[in-house]
Amino acid sequence: MRPSALASTLVLPVAAGLLAACGTAPSEPSAASPSPRFPVTVTTCDFTSLVKAEPRRIVTMNQAATEVALALGVADRMVGTAYLDDAVAPRFQADYAKIPVLAAKYPTQEKLLSVRPDLIYGSYNSAFSDKNAGDRARLQGQGIATLLAPAGCAKKPERASWDLIWDELTAAGKAFGTEAAAQRVIDEQKAELGTPALKDAARGQRILWWDFGAQSGLNVGAGKGTPQLLIDSVGGVNVFADQPGNWAEISLENVVGTNPDVIVIADASGHPAQERIDQARKDPAMSQLRAVRENRFVIVPFSETTSGLRLLDGARRVADGIRALP
Repeated sequence: MRPSALASTLVLPVAAGLLAACGTAPSEPSAASPSPRFPVTVTTCDFTSLVKAEPRRIVTMNQAATEVALALGVADRMVGTAYLDDAVAPRFQADYAKIPVLAAKYPTQEKLLSVRPDLIYGSYNSAFSDKNAGDRARLQGQGIATLLAPAGCAKKPERASWDLIWDELTAAGKAFGTEAAAQRVIDEQKAELGTPALKDAARGQRILWWDFGAQSGLNVGAGKGTPQLLIDSVGGVNVFADQPGNWAEISLENVVGTNPDVIVIADASGHPAQERIDQARKDPAMSQLRAVRENRFVIVPFSETTSGLRLLDGARRVADGIRALP
C-alpha cells in the first residue's frame, strides 16, 4: 500500500541517447512570458531547490502530488504523472485524462527524462531513490527542480498535521508560481475544518481504524498518524490513541476488548475493504463487536487517508459515513 525505496543511478547521456532515438520529442506546453516571480528557491525536506523560471514541464509522482498540482491549476504544464493509489478525485479527472501517464508505479529514469521535465514533484522519499527519479541534488545540477511532500521526508515528522499539508501547498504554489491558488485552497480547508458539520460528526464515538490483519492481530491507527488526525477532525475518539507512532500492531484480544462504536477501513488497490469486513464477520471474536454486529463500518479510499490535499476529503467521508450509520 505504500511505495518502497529502490536503488540505481541517473545518467543524462542515457536520456540524450533515448531522445535522439525517439526522433520526435514530446510537444511543448504553450510558451509563457518570463515571470517576475522567478527565480525562486523552495525548501522541502531540508533540501533547497532552485526554480529558475516558471516550470513548464512538470512531472508528478504519487497520487497526492498529482492532485495538489491539479488543484493549483497547472494541468496544462504537466507532461507526465505516475503512481496512483486508486482513482483520481472526480473533480480532477478531466484534467488528469489529458496528461501522459508515464508508468503505473515509478517510471524508469529513461522514461522520466524522455519528457524533459523542468520540475519533478513526489509525495514519498522513494520517488527520489537512485533507481527512480534519482538524487535531488543531482537533478538540481542538471537543471531540474524538485519538490518533496513534508510528510514524505526521509526523516518522518513526529506526527501528522494539517500544517504539514498546508506547508506542502505553500511550497508547491511558490514553485509553480500559483501562490494565490495555494492560499485559496488553504483558506477553504481551514474554514471547513472549523464547521460543526465536520468537527461534531462523531460526537465522541469510539473509533477503531483498521489497516490490515485479522487472526493473530491487527495493524491499527495509532496516536500520531493520519488516522488520528482524521478521527480528531470529526470529533471521535481513537480507541488506540495511547499507542505511539502512526500505526500499531495490536493483539486480537486487545482489539476485541475495546468494543468500538465504529470501524473505519481504508479501501486500497490490492487490499479491498470488503475483505476485512468479511473477515470480521466470520471471526468468532470480532463478530461479537458492536460495530460488526450492527454493520457500523465506514470505508474510505486509501488516497483520502494519506497526508495531502485529499485528506480533508477523507475527514468529510468519515463524517458523512458516521452520520449515515444505523
